[in-house]
Amino acid sequence: MTSTDVRTDSTPGPDGGAPRRNRMRGCLPFAGVCAAAVVLLLVGTRISLLPGLGGVFGEETTDRSGPAVLKSIQDMSTYEAASGNFQVVVDLEKDAKFLPDAIRGTRTLYVGAGTVGASVDLGKVARDGVVVNEDRTTAELRLPHAVLGKPALDPDRSYAVSKQRGLLDRLGDFFSDNPGSEQAVNKLAVKHIGEAAQESGLTGRAEKNTAAMLKGLLGSLGFDKVTVHYVDAPS
Repeated sequence: MTSTDVRTDSTPGPDGGAPRRNRMRGCLPFAGVCAAAVVLLLVGTRISLLPGLGGVFGEETTDRSGPAVLKSIQDMSTYEAASGNFQVVVDLEKDAKFLPDAIRGTRTLYVGAGTVGASVDLGKVARDGVVVNEDRTTAELRLPHAVLGKPALDPDRSYAVSKQRGLLDRLGDFFSDNPGSEQAVNKLAVKHIGEAAQESGLTGRAEKNTAAMLKGLLGSLGFDKVTVHYVDAPS
């Protein structure tokens, strides 16, 4: 009775070592595990699925910034007589036409906190803006009205409460060098804080404080009567 030679899984390989098919089967699971591990590391690092991963690999933060360079110096003649603290809740939503929010669109809830100063520019007092009598006991001052400064957003007190993003926006943030930029909500927060400062009466408070400061200063120099008027600055 004849038999046909058939190589089974137990048939040795050409080098007399482990069977060829068994070795191939052993390599495939190992390669799959390695590929899965690499993908898990990359994705986990990018979207923070593995919060402790940085510690495992000894991640360090190094500040390599250069020294700050002085570009210019300006002599200030303004007296900042009042400052207001403001807070605004920004609710910014961006939608795409013909696409549902789950696919394309963002909505950010952001708390912005900042300050606005009000000052009087004493350097803009006209030549006839200070009138003193011969006895130097009475002075009349004509000053420009107080103006508001630019709102200064405080990063330590400003924060994003929530941010909802569609699928395409999440993918864009995933491949972006600056994901989740808050530039738009920062600008809106500054805008709303500036508008609130204009309606707060901050300039009137600054003018009152400036007048009190000048009356106290001139009173210590021997003036018995000091009158302060606020006029529009010459164009």
